[in-house]
Amino acid sequence: MVSFTEENYLKIIYKLSAETDSEISTNAVAELTQTKAASVTDMLRKLSEKQLVIYQKYQGVRLTKKGENVALKVIRKHRLWEVFLVDKLGFNWDEVHEIAEELEHINSDKLVQQLDEFLGFPQFDPHGDPIPDKHGRMPESTYKNLSDILINQEVVMMGVTQHSTSFLQYLAKIGMHLGVNINVIEINDFDKSLTIKIEGNQYFISYEVAKNLLVKSI
Repeated sequence: MVSFTEENYLKIIYKLSAETDSEISTNAVAELTQTKAASVTDMLRKLSEKQLVIYQKYQGVRLTKKGENVALKVIRKHRLWEVFLVDKLGFNWDEVHEIAEELEHINSDKLVQQLDEFLGFPQFDPHGDPIPDKHGRMPESTYKNLSDILINQEVVMMGVTQHSTSFLQYLAKIGMHLGVNINVIEINDFDKSLTIKIEGNQYFISYEVAKNLLVKSI
């Protein structure tokens, strides 16, 4: 059996592993879990004993295939629950993360499979993140960051890479949501900030905002 806390660690290590080919440092895990490095080290030893990670002191950690499978199952449940909460219960996209954090630990393969079928086998969650299938396979994504889009190019918003409540509420305030058309009007040479048009209205957004938006060309 894998505890809730252990599942959270595996999910975090998986997330960090997606950003680098190197082993993940204890400090990186500690930062995301908001836990002391010594406590992280203890947990990594426990996960190593369960053959969920490969861990060597001072050399970092990486998931075993067994650990990766557990992480993907948790991610799958989290993102399916987010779809359910938004599509079926009417939650806003900035309200679902913490609830899904609780629901993702329900240990029932049958429930997850029936939830997936009930939702029509969605491939992406309300934030545009890919949902692993029952075999742990991720749907392919070819989205670009809005910060990489050229002037006068029209795109469709497909997702976000920043999930904080304040960020999602900011996007909602300016009418930016999945599926909305965005036209890049101007790019500031100094700081790469953008002037964009959304449904006839112009907005100024920072480079930091733009690089956290995933889009595809029309």
